[in-house]
Amino acid sequence: MIKHALLPASEFTARRAKLFAKLPASSLLVVRSGHEQTRSNDTEYHFCPDKNFFYLCGFQEPEAMLLLLKGDTEQTILCCREKDPLQEIWHGKRVGPGAAVSEYGVDDAIPLIDGDGAIVDYLSQVKHLFVCFYDNELMTMAPEWLSQVAGERRVGKKPASNISDAAPLIQELRLIKSNAELKIMRQANELSGKAHQRAMLAAADGKFEYQIEAELLHEFAVNGARFAAYNSIVAGGDNANILHYTDNNEQLNDGELLLIDAGGELAGYAADITRTFPVSGEFTVPQKAIYQLVLDSQLAAIEAIKPGQTLSALNDIVCKVLTEGLVSLGILKGDVEELVQNKACKQYFIHGLGHWLGLDVHDVGDYQSNEKRQQLRAFEPGMVMTIEPGLYIPMDADVDEKWRGIGIRIEDNIAVTEHGYENLTVNAPKTIDDIERLMAERLN
Repeated sequence: MIKHALLPASEFTARRAKLFAKLPASSLLVVRSGHEQTRSNDTEYHFCPDKNFFYLCGFQEPEAMLLLLKGDTEQTILCCREKDPLQEIWHGKRVGPGAAVSEYGVDDAIPLIDGDGAIVDYLSQVKHLFVCFYDNELMTMAPEWLSQVAGERRVGKKPASNISDAAPLIQELRLIKSNAELKIMRQANELSGKAHQRAMLAAADGKFEYQIEAELLHEFAVNGARFAAYNSIVAGGDNANILHYTDNNEQLNDGELLLIDAGGELAGYAADITRTFPVSGEFTVPQKAIYQLVLDSQLAAIEAIKPGQTLSALNDIVCKVLTEGLVSLGILKGDVEELVQNKACKQYFIHGLGHWLGLDVHDVGDYQSNEKRQQLRAFEPGMVMTIEPGLYIPMDADVDEKWRGIGIRIEDNIAVTEHGYENLTVNAPKTIDDIERLMAERLN
């Protein structure tokens, strides 16, 4: 069992201080935790708070609102449900406004029922209102609040004069991870790597994909990650050529590969790891050739990561390695330089090279993409991303039969450091020798 790091209240206080520094004078920012979502009839999905809300306070109950008021002073007010003994018997304990100040480091906490009135009062004192534009319900409520203030002009009250999107301000902060966040993400990767090892040891001819998924979920949970960070992809054989395959209901067969894209969520932070390995425990010669090519491209991209680098440049590195390799294998034909220039490998490498990673699997933050969809954002220390090249050759591909049905992706989670990078994905086997060596233990 890993002894997990938890974020202290001071971490959230520091985040709010950075956000206050970005807000103009005389402003109010409102962000909500969100509602529980019905799964079926009177049962709900496990509640996951809005990640921007969680980033700023760590509070995990539904229906809450966080207010950042920047006037003569800076105040943080949490609006949350009151204590309710009857509801708590049925649905679990609530923090309540009384304990929220000490537990979450906010300046004040008030009952949720008083939240709208407090907001209307604050809006008569400020010029700027910030809300997350993706929150459709909040976008409906905001004009109503302003209208209530406007209705009291005769007594000298004036509403805020503009509404701005809070999301980009928060998301830019989220893009750069603190040391405390990186510690959690290392742990999320470690337990997720153990889950991939367990899956390799559990895979066998005749088992179903969902049985391997169960092994992943077990390993996540016993190590503190109760939930997967996203729906696990457990794709045997040609299913690996479906990028977001999550049916996970077919049998595994010797001679085929198994692609697993899965990661646990720890303290709100996601791991996102992909490994591909042979069900039998030994790669065939064609599988080995494609696998090593994908691995070589991934290693080349990771080695180039440093401050100032871009995902666009890494993509060029990967495309060059993949194109040269596909030509040498006879899968692509033509002049190598021309094929590289035309990104011919994209016929088989059909997705992007990576994405930001953090509280969300596809985490927030501007990629600064141009009109050609090239991601030109220069890397900075504290950014965390996935690097996940792949090659996908479906059964109906117009290639030599020996290549058909092979789908391979290899994905690691990488943090940018002051002078280079740190690979957070350290214990999920990915070389051919390491995979085959681990899987050989099934026979002992």
